[in-house]
Amino acid sequence: MNRPTPCAIDFGTSNSAIAIAKADGAMRLVELENGQTTMPTAVFYFAEGKHDADGPPRAFGRAAVKAYVDGHDGRLMRSMKSILGSSLIDQTTDVGGGRGARYFDILAGYLKKLRQTAQAAAPGAALDQLVLGRPVFFVDGEPERDRAAQASLEAAARAVGFTDVHFQFEPIAAAFDYESGIDRERIVLVADIGGGTSDFSVVRVGPQRRERLDRRDDILANHGVHIAGTDFDRHIELNGILAEFGYRSFGPERGDGSPPREVPSAVYFDLATWHLINTVYSPGRMHELRQMKPFYGNPVHHRRLMTVVEDRLGHELAARAEGAKIAVSGGGDTVIDLSLVEPGLVVGLSESVALQALERDVDSIVRAGQETVAQAGLKPEQIDALYFTGGSTGLRLLSERIAAGFPAATQVRGDRFASVATGLGLHAARLFAR
Repeated sequence: MNRPTPCAIDFGTSNSAIAIAKADGAMRLVELENGQTTMPTAVFYFAEGKHDADGPPRAFGRAAVKAYVDGHDGRLMRSMKSILGSSLIDQTTDVGGGRGARYFDILAGYLKKLRQTAQAAAPGAALDQLVLGRPVFFVDGEPERDRAAQASLEAAARAVGFTDVHFQFEPIAAAFDYESGIDRERIVLVADIGGGTSDFSVVRVGPQRRERLDRRDDILANHGVHIAGTDFDRHIELNGILAEFGYRSFGPERGDGSPPREVPSAVYFDLATWHLINTVYSPGRMHELRQMKPFYGNPVHHRRLMTVVEDRLGHELAARAEGAKIAVSGGGDTVIDLSLVEPGLVVGLSESVALQALERDVDSIVRAGQETVAQAGLKPEQIDALYFTGGSTGLRLLSERIAAGFPAATQVRGDRFASVATGLGLHAARLFAR
């Protein structure tokens, strides 16, 4: 008989993870693909291929992203978490090849992939017991839609085989790691800054509270902004790379003596926005861009742009912008190799240039953290600790700017990509051990 094995899923907007119990009861994160314990929350439906028992042919995670980048015919689904609480959950959407799929089934299919991968890593385990992470609010200010969002996520989990399903708040889960090592009650500001959103929560933690299963009352405030890592990447690419391809450049001198016009910028914004890059490759768009050569005062810029479009290099440029952001995130400078576009082409990126590009976004995020503390009815000096999690907290300027508003607080860094999943696992171990 298979042994009941608790597990926990962090179903994230950008990435997801699953933790399962080992034989000794301790939790471990499952390797999901390529040795990674997180997997992009992405599904790609291929337009061609035969259905199987689970539906149309699909790829998940990094394989889904690769299929999209490589130009396979089909549809990429991302940010599935945002569907929860909306009327879309029961609607059917076109996934290519004349096929349709319910959004609910798309979401459930992804959860099934996580469960199957965990099952393969734990033969003999019965993965029936589940703790799912959830935000404090799926939908702000609409309690009925918020309840509907949790109900849909629970229904999807049950549909793929989980029978005992519980929820825990993501900021509480993120704070569990810090809570396990303290000896008195403290107030923590959790800064969870990922790819799509920057979320802040003021949480009460302590040794007398860690065994409580219902922690809703320990969340004193929650607030956030839809600005995060992908926005940083976009600004880095626009200001640090695409200037060499004509962004914010000007056209030739005009015969009437009026100042030259700025080159149209729409194509650059699309190239710097991940899910819009493939739209630039359509035949009609490429024809339009070829006709724009007279708009450029520097023909080299237009030639480089057309190389990117004709050779479908947009996603590679986006990846290099993200890599450059990471390279300067701890301070210092880097060089971006663009020889795939033109032999010998390189662009230098300094931390100061990156910071100028990100200044407005950083200001908005820092302000959101301060507003969260104010909503809790607290003063900055009443925050005992700052707990940083999420991939974008690796940006030194951002974490320093947030911390500057709370000089008395201890700074604690969790696993940027897996602290929520780890905390959910801790909760699952406590919950199902009872």
